[in-house]
Amino acid sequence: MAKEIQTYVKLQVKGGQANPAPPIGPALGSKGINIMEFCKQFNARTQDKMGKVLPVVITVYKDKSFEFIIKTPPAAILILEATKKQKGSAEPNRTKVGSISWDQIKNIAQEKMPDLNCFTVESAMKMVAGTARSMGITVTGQAPWMNN
Repeated sequence: MAKEIQTYVKLQVKGGQANPAPPIGPALGSKGINIMEFCKQFNARTQDKMGKVLPVVITVYKDKSFEFIIKTPPAAILILEATKKQKGSAEPNRTKVGSISWDQIKNIAQEKMPDLNCFTVESAMKMVAGTARSMGITVTGQAPWMNN
């Protein structure tokens, strides 16, 4: 019979750098999870993505065992990496901090595709472009689907 799920814990952790310090320790300790065991497993599975922020969804079972799913980095972080900026604009409607091309958006959309709730790369690109605009980053060029 399947294990009974107690709860889900969602965290954003840097790849290969999980440690029992806050925010991981308190979040998992309150659920009764072995924190060191999670850190060891997470660091082993994210060795290749060292330093990148990765969302992780931890499924906690009634018997205090757990399993976790590592997702792709958030679109905002991928956009900041592509534009080589430290952070987005405080006033995105007034102050623009950078620009990004549709080719870069397509690359980000293809990387994020497994975690987005859309079926085509085109719709994923629209979602990523919306995130960029809300960060005060201008999307340069003409959208690929406008070329008709």
